[in-house]
Amino acid sequence: MRRALLLARRGWARTAPNPMVGAVVVRDGVVVGEGWHAEYGGPHAEVMALERAGASARGADLYVTLEPCNHLGKTPPCSEAVIAAGVRRVIVAVADPNPLAGGGIARLRQAGLAVTTGVEAAAAEELNAAFLFAHRHAARPFVTLKLAVSLDGMLAPGDRTRRQLTGPEAMKAVHRLRAGVDAVAVGTGTVWADDPQLTVRAGRRPRVAPTRVVFGTPAHLPLEARLVRSARKVPTWLMTAARTPGPHAALEDRGVRVLVGDGLPAHLGRLRAEGIGHVLVEGGARLAGAFLTAGLVDRLVIFQAPVLLGAGALPAFGAVSLGSGLTTDRWRVVERRAFGEDQMTVYAPASR
Repeated sequence: MRRALLLARRGWARTAPNPMVGAVVVRDGVVVGEGWHAEYGGPHAEVMALERAGASARGADLYVTLEPCNHLGKTPPCSEAVIAAGVRRVIVAVADPNPLAGGGIARLRQAGLAVTTGVEAAAAEELNAAFLFAHRHAARPFVTLKLAVSLDGMLAPGDRTRRQLTGPEAMKAVHRLRAGVDAVAVGTGTVWADDPQLTVRAGRRPRVAPTRVVFGTPAHLPLEARLVRSARKVPTWLMTAARTPGPHAALEDRGVRVLVGDGLPAHLGRLRAEGIGHVLVEGGARLAGAFLTAGLVDRLVIFQAPVLLGAGALPAFGAVSLGSGLTTDRWRVVERRAFGEDQMTVYAPASR
C-alpha cells in the first residue's frame, strides 16, 4: 500500500477534481502490475495496474489507495474491471465519500471478492485531504494557509521593505503547492506590498491554472497591479464586502470578477459554489489572522528561513485573536521537510 501511495503522487496537479489514486497488483508475493491515475479523464489506477498485470491478475491481490469507483463517468466502473480481471482480494486504504462514485467495496463483496479496508488509512486520507473534505463538508473549500517566516516568527522587516525570506528550493516547493490547488488567495495589502503574480512558474504545470483570489475592497486593488493587468489571461476574482460602483466597474472592465459577500464564511461558500475545492492562502498577516481566528484553516504550511528580523518586524501571527477554539488548541505535525536551508512544517488542527 505504501508503494501505491507513492505511485498516486505522480498524479499531482493533473487529476483534479478527481483524487490521486495508486494501485499495485501482487501475486504470490510478487508485484505483477502497477498503476496510477495520471490525468483527469484518463484511465484510473486500477485499470492501468490490471492491464500491466495481464493474465497474472487472476487470483492476485489488488492494493488501491481509494475505493474503486462504481459508476460510469469518463471511464467505465473500476469495480467491474476488477471483477472481470479475476482478482481474488482487494485491499483498500480509504472509502470514497463521493456518493456518485462510491459503492465499489459493496459491489466487489457482492461479486464474492474478499475486501480489506483501512490499510495505511491515515496516509491515504492526508494524500487526498482536500478531495475527501470536499465530499464530506461541501459548504466551503479546504483551506491551506502558507506563510514564510523568520526564525523569530516575523513576515517582513520593520521598514516593510520587500524581502524574499526563503531560498530557491523553498520557492519551487511553493509553486508545487500552487499547482495542486484550485485557487491561490491573498489580501489587497499583499498586492500593494509584493505585486504578486500568483501563478505556477516552476515545476509541474497544473492541468488547470489556479484561480487567483484577492480579499479586500475594489478601491484597494490597484489597476496597475500585475494581477489586474493579466486578469483576462488567468481568472482573477476579488472577494469584497460591498459594491463600490466606480472601482468595481473599472476592475471588471479589465477582466477581474468581483464577488460580494458578508464575511469569510460567505466568501468561502461562494467559492465552493463556483467549483473551488481547495484554496491556498498566501497572506498577508491580516488575512492569515482572519482565517485562523475564524477557525477556517485546515492545513498550516510554515516555511521558516534561518534569519532574524528583530524588533519592529511584522509578526506572522500578530493579527490572530486568541480565544477561538482553533487558535488555543494544539496543532499536530503532518510533515517536516528541508528545502535547502529552509524548513517546511505542515500542521493540521489537532481536533480534526
